[in-house]
Amino acid sequence: MLVSAKEMLIKARDGKYAVGQFNINNLEWSKSILQAAQEMNSPVILGVSEGAGKYMGGYHTVVGMVEGLLKDLNITVPVSLHLDHGSYEGCLKCIEAGFSSIMFDGSSLPIAENIDKTTKLVEICKENGMSLEAEVGAIGGEEDGVVGNGECADPAECKLIADLGVTMLAAGIGNIHGKYPANWAGLSFDTLESVKNLTGTMPLVLHGGTGIPSDMIREAISLGVAKINVNTECQLSFAAATRTYIESGKDLVGKGFDPRKLLTPGCEAIKATVKEKIELFGSADRA
Repeated sequence: MLVSAKEMLIKARDGKYAVGQFNINNLEWSKSILQAAQEMNSPVILGVSEGAGKYMGGYHTVVGMVEGLLKDLNITVPVSLHLDHGSYEGCLKCIEAGFSSIMFDGSSLPIAENIDKTTKLVEICKENGMSLEAEVGAIGGEEDGVVGNGECADPAECKLIADLGVTMLAAGIGNIHGKYPANWAGLSFDTLESVKNLTGTMPLVLHGGTGIPSDMIREAISLGVAKINVNTECQLSFAAATRTYIESGKDLVGKGFDPRKLLTPGCEAIKATVKEKIELFGSADRA
């Protein structure tokens, strides 16, 4: 059964570890991530961008697929199905479809509009037993057409949003989506600490987890980050393993072209990446 992310994130905050959100793109992604989490006995959050939801056929399709996998794979660890960087309209659609968690990304809106729409979603999520993530300060890079420059959030604005009653808060601290450039300045821990001081016990979220050095990840967790998002790294692992399979000519041998064979190395690569992150985040055996 899908669950809200609230309880797992409160436990992570208090236990000084983080729960990974791993974005899904299809059946293979979903299955691989769930199996990795089960094998590591770790809670997990499956992230779905609006673009990925559309690619997979729609939000009802995603819910049906994930709920079916939970049952058929006998997944017993806590699993939350979460809309990533959702528009207000996208959030409403995911609530109706049966997601257990949503993120409203109002970071590009005037703060007054962000507050107004977040307030409405807080009440809807409470009525439905769902968790709600809000964002202040655009995350750098691009996530399905959502583009940010990697700015640092205003801690005072973070407090305004946190006080509305959201479950978790994503604050821009210089992090970006995708690959980090060679001249990246690193995470702004001063900003993170200021946000933490003003938002109190609010579980904080770190987007753009791919490529951030391990020591920075651990420092962020120590300062209140309880959820870390990973997407690009799984994509790169999958692509590299699939490329190796094809370039070695294995798809030309026997029935090596069968997608169940052709995609297996990529799926195993996703599992390995997820397990590595679960270890780094400290959520192994925390289910």
